[in-house]
Amino acid sequence: MTLHIPFDNSFARLPTAFYAAQKPHPVKSPRLVAWNGALARILGLPEEAEDGFAEVFAGNAVPDGAEPLAQLYSGHQFGQYNPQLGDGRAILLGEVVGSDGIRRDIQLKGAGRTPFSRGGDGRAWLGPVLREYVVSEAMHALGIPTTRALAAVETGEEVWRETVLPGAVLTRVARSHLRVGTFQVFAARGDTESLKRLTDYAIARHYPEADGPMGLLRAVRAAQAELIAAWLSVGFIHGVMNTDNSSISGETIDYGPCAFLDVYHPATVFSSIDRGGRYAYASQPDIAVWNLAQLATALIQQYDDPQAVVEEATEIVHGMPGMIHRAWLARFAAKIGIAEPREEDAGLVADLLTLMAEGQADFTNTFRALATGKARDQFTDRDAFDRWAESWRARIVGEADAEGLMLRSNPAFIPRNHRMEEMIAAAVAGDYAPFHRLNTVLSTPYEDQLEADDLTRAPLPEEVVPATFCGT
Repeated sequence: MTLHIPFDNSFARLPTAFYAAQKPHPVKSPRLVAWNGALARILGLPEEAEDGFAEVFAGNAVPDGAEPLAQLYSGHQFGQYNPQLGDGRAILLGEVVGSDGIRRDIQLKGAGRTPFSRGGDGRAWLGPVLREYVVSEAMHALGIPTTRALAAVETGEEVWRETVLPGAVLTRVARSHLRVGTFQVFAARGDTESLKRLTDYAIARHYPEADGPMGLLRAVRAAQAELIAAWLSVGFIHGVMNTDNSSISGETIDYGPCAFLDVYHPATVFSSIDRGGRYAYASQPDIAVWNLAQLATALIQQYDDPQAVVEEATEIVHGMPGMIHRAWLARFAAKIGIAEPREEDAGLVADLLTLMAEGQADFTNTFRALATGKARDQFTDRDAFDRWAESWRARIVGEADAEGLMLRSNPAFIPRNHRMEEMIAAAVAGDYAPFHRLNTVLSTPYEDQLEADDLTRAPLPEEVVPATFCGT
């Protein structure tokens, strides 16, 4: 079988200062365990998996037209700057312009060591590969900008992560893998020529209407503001919002220790490495602003007189909290049935969230139940909910389609943490049925699916997942 991928590799045409040419490292015995036919169709690939796909998407066979490389970047990790990071276990095969006209990267994650591996083995184990596959596709179905999963392959090899685990490779698809850290590395090195070239490339690829570096900054601000509001609206916690995990395109990228809220509390943290709560649920807007400030600091370095644009860059960054709030209000107002919110509606939403936190209400189920008239059952203090509901019902009088809006804005299904852990454990034991079931159910998260009602259940006390892990 010869797989034809219609590559058109713009990033590989940039100077070699931006990357290191690197072929994937072959694996022992690849086996394809998942193929995303719907995404494949957009990319101009076969919808049905064929013989030999495992070899290609494990990295054993490099298809014609691919120009494999590992990208260079740096970044702030938990607030501390690391001057060189880069793709330590990911190899970009190339780019494809899809049937929708959008250019996308095709990347193998877990494809072996690169010059940026920093002592790591460059591999991934099966759990994080399946986790990213399920969550990224679920986020896409929720309507949230995200990288996507094209394929998952078992390698037939073992990797060591405190214990011996089965290896795997994920094929990730993204509008690009340009990060805030991609700009930071050249700014920190004083390489203004590369910084200018990167800025022009990012504008041409993502925001052709943007006027220069400050226009790019404004465009990234708008995309990131909408993205953060979307995360909050479904109870998503990224877990590692380092600047090297902040995408210029406004997509969700790098699903490491990510998780979704069960019980609502704004200070919720799942990531085992976030010991100080830097990336807690409610802290994500502030971190997005902080990350944008780092991008601004990098972008201004390409000006002959950086001080001349500091005021404009500062104004752009300072405008982001208001943009996030407006995007947040629009999404959360829709979640309670209000199509065109007023500023005072923010208080109505905030009061509900406070009741949910005090009553340990399930985030997803509570909002979904508002549309069915059963939200009261989610609360321990039902009298308090009744008082809130009186104000709420008075507010939505006259809304033309409050119930429909709520059903469209509040998913019935999310990738619940305990179900993800069950799925991974089953796959490690050789049973992929839970993995495929999750992908099927989560592909239509806003539809009631009675046969999958068990997947809406919040975890029992013994099922609660207290921490999630990067798996690197």
